[in-house]
Amino acid sequence: MQVSFACTDHGLKAPRTSEPNKQNTSSPNTASAARARFRTVALIARSLGSFAHRHHISLKESTGKLTGMKYRNLGKSGLRVSCLGLGKHFLIYKPVAEQLMTIAYENGVNLFDTAEVYSAGKRSSLVITTKLYWGGKLQLEYVDVVFANRPDSNTPMEEIVRAMTHVINHGMSMYWGTSRWSAMEIMEAYSVARQFNLIPPVCEQAEYHLFQRDKVEMQLPELYHKIGVGVVSWSPLACGIVTGKYENGIPESSRASLKSYQWLKEKILSEDGRKQQAKLKELTHIAEKLSCTLPQLAIAWCLRNEGVSSVLLGTSNPAQLTENLGAIQVLPKITAIVASDIDKILGNRPQSKKDYHH
Repeated sequence: MQVSFACTDHGLKAPRTSEPNKQNTSSPNTASAARARFRTVALIARSLGSFAHRHHISLKESTGKLTGMKYRNLGKSGLRVSCLGLGKHFLIYKPVAEQLMTIAYENGVNLFDTAEVYSAGKRSSLVITTKLYWGGKLQLEYVDVVFANRPDSNTPMEEIVRAMTHVINHGMSMYWGTSRWSAMEIMEAYSVARQFNLIPPVCEQAEYHLFQRDKVEMQLPELYHKIGVGVVSWSPLACGIVTGKYENGIPESSRASLKSYQWLKEKILSEDGRKQQAKLKELTHIAEKLSCTLPQLAIAWCLRNEGVSSVLLGTSNPAQLTENLGAIQVLPKITAIVASDIDKILGNRPQSKKDYHH
């Protein structure tokens, strides 16, 4: 099992640089008071989500006045996150990383999925996620969400839920979520939490893009309505496939050209891969009609799903990030008619059992 984190605007402070002889001057009473305040805020936030869930209160989307960024609740919890987040699972040259973070922050992004510490900017207004499995040190006082990535069949579910509850109760996180878990596993975690009076997960990180739809569109909506679990989706451009860069083969500088991504190369060059490229050509015409790029269309299409709290963007190029953030402006253009046209081209809309009877 891996673990990730997330942190938002709850008065957090960035790690302070101090002299060696002053590093441990905080008194136990001060630390205890800080943890007590944390638990109070966490309790209020969780109660807000629980109250809204029980009384069927709509946690409506809001829009930032200055940036136009849209914000949604993480599932039915009280945590508010930007609809677009910045995700990165490998190291980036520090100046580039800071440039990416700055661009994202200035465009209203408050959700970051990264394994490294970003020391610039206001720590208190960011949601930060990272993988503990890789040993990165966040150097933060606490995070808002800790994610358990990939279920561990060798560990009893009760132990996992107790561990996540322990993290929250000790002031390290406010919520916990899952990543790459099945709907059945998430439901089991919820049931265990209820049985032993522990804290259940609030969201699932799931792959979601034009060519990967079943889980997010068929399985997770039921969990959202039943237990309030939201979705943070990743890979909206399908590892770059949706950008159209592989239309004429594998460029030397592309991800698919790397030895570690041989699986991606094989996928692109397969029969299914060629069919996907043909569909992307057709989708380009829709993008042109909407005056946007194909990546922007693909990301906006993901955001159209109201069950998705946030979509993580995974680019290491500032220009590409700026382009992808423009998907927020495209979202209102994805009308029911446009969505239907996209479905006709893709031909992969998930069908429920009820649909087969019509």
